[in-house]
Amino acid sequence: MYFFLSNLSFMDICYVTSTAPKMLSNFFQEQQTISHVGCAVQFFVFSVMGLSESCLMTAMAYDRYTAICNPLLYSSVMSPTCCIQMVLGSYLAGLSASVFQLCAILQLHFCGPNVIHHFFCDLPQLLLLSCSDTFFVQLLTALLTVMFGILNALIIVVSYCCIVISIMKITSAKGRSKAFNTCASHLTAVSLFYTSSIFVYLSSSSGGSSS
Repeated sequence: MYFFLSNLSFMDICYVTSTAPKMLSNFFQEQQTISHVGCAVQFFVFSVMGLSESCLMTAMAYDRYTAICNPLLYSSVMSPTCCIQMVLGSYLAGLSASVFQLCAILQLHFCGPNVIHHFFCDLPQLLLLSCSDTFFVQLLTALLTVMFGILNALIIVVSYCCIVISIMKITSAKGRSKAFNTCASHLTAVSLFYTSSIFVYLSSSSGGSSS
């Protein structure tokens, strides 16, 4: 669990670092600008870490499911090798998807005025600025949303349904409390991740302060 949490912390640090420094610097500058390369790099890092974190959340849900529903098999199922493979798989999945998305975006043409009504270079805002046909990028984004967002969220929900059923079968109150505490850190991380993701998406779609 702590191995997954340490990687989750690293992703969150990279996730925030890709946007917060530039956002803070813009607060103290009269002319708020970002280069095309800087915008692409910011979006790429943000996308890689966001998609990777979504996969890692799902891996952590499976880890908690195994720990509570199959405790006797936990050590053999969730071996150090398996944990490393799951984490690397999360990074590779996020990286692969982000590379495809970035390549699609780089094919677009931007005619100006290139004013982003948001605090970072997010995809919905970039699509609004493009004077090219964005259908392929939108289709790709929809597919990635289903794969990394909805599908992962469903897996997490199913995992926790099984976990709750297993916990309710525990006779002692102390045992149920210990099982719930085992899931507390992951549930907190999942809640914060999906809540912040929804907030960022809604704010990006509706528009915010220009940068």
